[in-house]
Amino acid sequence: MRTAYRCRAYPTAEQAAVLNRTFGCVRLVWNKTLSERSRRYRIDGARTSYRETDAALTTWKRSDELAFLSEVSSVPLQQTLRHQHSAFLHFFSGRSRYPRFKSRTGYQSAHYTRSAFRMRDGVVTLAKTDVPLRFTWSFARVEVATLDPTMVVVSREPDGRWYVTFAVDAETPAPAEPVSHGVGVDLGLTNFLVTSDNERIAAPQHLARKARNLARYQRRLARCRPGSSNRLKAKVRVARAHRKIRHARQDFLHRTSTALVRCADVIAIEDLNIAGMVRNRRLSRAISDAGWGEFRRQLQYKCERAGRVLVVIDRWFPSSKTCSTCGHLLTELKLSARHWTCPGCRTRHDRDLNAAKNILAAGRAVARDNSGDACGADVRRQGPSLPRSAVKQEPRVVRHGA
Repeated sequence: MRTAYRCRAYPTAEQAAVLNRTFGCVRLVWNKTLSERSRRYRIDGARTSYRETDAALTTWKRSDELAFLSEVSSVPLQQTLRHQHSAFLHFFSGRSRYPRFKSRTGYQSAHYTRSAFRMRDGVVTLAKTDVPLRFTWSFARVEVATLDPTMVVVSREPDGRWYVTFAVDAETPAPAEPVSHGVGVDLGLTNFLVTSDNERIAAPQHLARKARNLARYQRRLARCRPGSSNRLKAKVRVARAHRKIRHARQDFLHRTSTALVRCADVIAIEDLNIAGMVRNRRLSRAISDAGWGEFRRQLQYKCERAGRVLVVIDRWFPSSKTCSTCGHLLTELKLSARHWTCPGCRTRHDRDLNAAKNILAAGRAVARDNSGDACGADVRRQGPSLPRSAVKQEPRVVRHGA
């Protein structure tokens, strides 16, 4: 199992100069290679292989104009070519968008493999540097002296903070003790999630709480003269505010996802179309601030490590419109209706709690079927009609309020 540990780093002035020079060379190689790839594909319609980009990098180093590329470690430059090659493979397979150019004012990083660093007794020394890189280790369960990383990533945030990440090949942990419990999760904006156990976690709204200060910093930035030192200071303040929001969101998502993994053997969630939902200009900021995609990513890898089962229910499954008691299906249910009464069994439903119960029922049905096809709950819609409910009953179509 591959894992990583990210720590704060405190390079000296000499190390910072070497790393900044390395970041600049990495950025130049990425942008120049991306430009050449795009130009060749646009003119000749031909793709560029990794071997061709590697040969081009060697040619650039031998030229008088780009001879300074030889002054930094060659490993981060080679890793940049590999990352761009993987990015284009993902793009042509439809898994990601077209690679973009790197900016000198954004996030900077350099990847060092085993041949470009030395780590002994918890002390790491990078290539082209003479003294070890000082960092703060904050993982009490892991002894840094026994760490044997396969890659070291040094990065600098836009606000000026330095980080070092150690990627290691660790043993797969033992599965967690079973708790014989399943939980369905319905995500939302007012409540970040509502579980089938009627547990509600309010949305923290990190961006909304910091919006006033962030707007003030951005106004100050807009009033500064381009290229001035005051503008650079204002830009750092804006980046620092974004960093605090980002870290608070990450901390909340980690705590919430870890608590779910510990309390349930089977976790069922919906496959939300987040990319389509953020197109709503009235809700896009709140949806982006919620971090549903990152929450699902954390649930996936934490369930794999703990031996839990994560079931993703199809986005077309009518979890809110289906009665969790008798299985009746409403033809229409407005988003403003937070409670509704089932016309079949007269049960009064809370919209989010009812959806969470239906998601859990569908998740258990999918978990029992190893093929992943239980009543069509995880099969995408093929036509105008909605898929069948994953509840083991035949729904009767009625109208809300009938």
